[in-house]
Amino acid sequence: MVGARVHFEVFVRRKPGDGWTLELATENRAHAVSTAEATFQDGGVHAVKVSKETQDPASGEFQSVQILNLGMPEPLSKRRAPKENLEPLCVTPQDLYSLHARDRIGRLLEGWLARKSATPFELLHRPDLVEQLEASGNELQHAIQKIAVPEAQARGGNVHEMMRTFHGLIDRTVERLMRDWRQGRLPDLAKETFAAASERLAGDPDGGYLLGCGVAMSLVRCKDWNEKLSRLMDFAAAAPPAQGPARKLAITVLQQPIAEILESRAGLDAIVGKTEHLGGSLTALTRLAAADSVDMLVKVEKSVAKVMPELSTEAKRLGRWLGGEDFIEVRTALGKRILTELNGQRRLAPLDASLEIDILRALAMSLTAAAGKLLPLDDVQPAFSHRSKMLVTGDFVDAYLGPGKTAREEAEMLVWLTENVIGPQNKRHAARWLKGVIGAQRFEKDVMGGVETPPVRLASLAALQRAVGRCGLAPEDTQPLQARIGEVGGKVEAEARLIAALVRAGAPPLQKLTFLLKLACGETAPLGPAADRARGEAMRLVREDSVRQELARAPDQMAAVRELVEKAAVAA
Repeated sequence: MVGARVHFEVFVRRKPGDGWTLELATENRAHAVSTAEATFQDGGVHAVKVSKETQDPASGEFQSVQILNLGMPEPLSKRRAPKENLEPLCVTPQDLYSLHARDRIGRLLEGWLARKSATPFELLHRPDLVEQLEASGNELQHAIQKIAVPEAQARGGNVHEMMRTFHGLIDRTVERLMRDWRQGRLPDLAKETFAAASERLAGDPDGGYLLGCGVAMSLVRCKDWNEKLSRLMDFAAAAPPAQGPARKLAITVLQQPIAEILESRAGLDAIVGKTEHLGGSLTALTRLAAADSVDMLVKVEKSVAKVMPELSTEAKRLGRWLGGEDFIEVRTALGKRILTELNGQRRLAPLDASLEIDILRALAMSLTAAAGKLLPLDDVQPAFSHRSKMLVTGDFVDAYLGPGKTAREEAEMLVWLTENVIGPQNKRHAARWLKGVIGAQRFEKDVMGGVETPPVRLASLAALQRAVGRCGLAPEDTQPLQARIGEVGGKVEAEARLIAALVRAGAPPLQKLTFLLKLACGETAPLGPAADRARGEAMRLVREDSVRQELARAPDQMAAVRELVEKAAVAA
């Protein structure tokens, strides 16, 4: 399939009778196969399989082909007999106006609608667009073929018969629209106010269809997507103010084209600015759909402000509408789209792994802050757990670390990665990467041979040790990592003889005590041998009469020293 997206999935079955569990998803076939073989050879699983997933650009559906199976083969399943004589999903002109039908029309005619800068809503309600589609040649015929083949297969019918059925349905729909246009049934919103038309059509069984035609035809003269959106929001502002059938009809009709504009790539790019990757689109959608929550986060959280795009005046206006109670369906549709993309396999920023982590962090904070209003929290957390699993794969970590980094730089980067993944399994995977770097001899050599002064290196190790403690790892992962950092810090101090030099220095006793206590409590050196030696010297020094007398003469420093002593005692 031309333009199809392909990725490979590794599944494991741990015991006979268990279901398949996704272990890895990657775009690298060789990596998927080697991972499957290594997993099977390591034992602990009953079977492993690798499938090739190909996404059809037209329908968005995945076609799965198994390319490797190790262990017990798949049991043969009986093929179900096709159900016959079932009608297609759409059988009347009214059916084509449903949300499902409009979504399918949008995908089948995506290219043609993009060239016309139109939405499925406009096509179904504008006589001029219908005439242009009929005159376009093979566009409509190809769309019918693309939908008739899977419909016929699903229902055990004949493709040509299914095509005739769809042709008849389209002919009836077009005839209805053109007849109503010629008879003057369609409202002209240049001559009648939107509120008046809504009031007049509120009791009509075809009120939604007729008012939709009036709205769609009023968009004909709009030059671009922003102008269309502005016109639709003007209609929303002019809707009947009182709650009732007329306002409900007006808002229901307006939500349809607004949602479709935001769902189209061209429409979204025009409104929020062109984005270079999926992460850019999702941050823009999130800021649009949860404007209040994101705006508050941007003010207090620099990491969110770093990746959240600024919205145009029209986009901010739409954001205010989405934050209210009128456009709930549009807000819900945006939330579902964000969730679907997060649960997918596409990278958020394929060319910049660091940016991908920043985007995922900002999205997690924003969607959690907006949980309940935009998406249920129970749906948000599994989506980010899925994304976290992608961050700890070998492909991503290699791209993230890149070449030319020192071991200490890699450790700091992996700590940031670990802090931003969720889920116990993902945390364990991240901890393995950390252990591989921090536990290696290369890390020790890099720190010992650093060009910085020993105090700077010790302070850097102390910061790294504290960062490991904030990662949310299990104690059995955190403690060995922090102990290893403390061990390396102890070697740095021992080689430099920093504490011994400080004790012999001619500095004031109180100054030496303060420096030793900061080392002892883990502020300027990692907890471990270096901190223990500093604590011993500090306790010896604090017992000296000269130090006690100096502290008595400086009550303002007494509190600071007491606090450091307490921290050092806790650290011990």
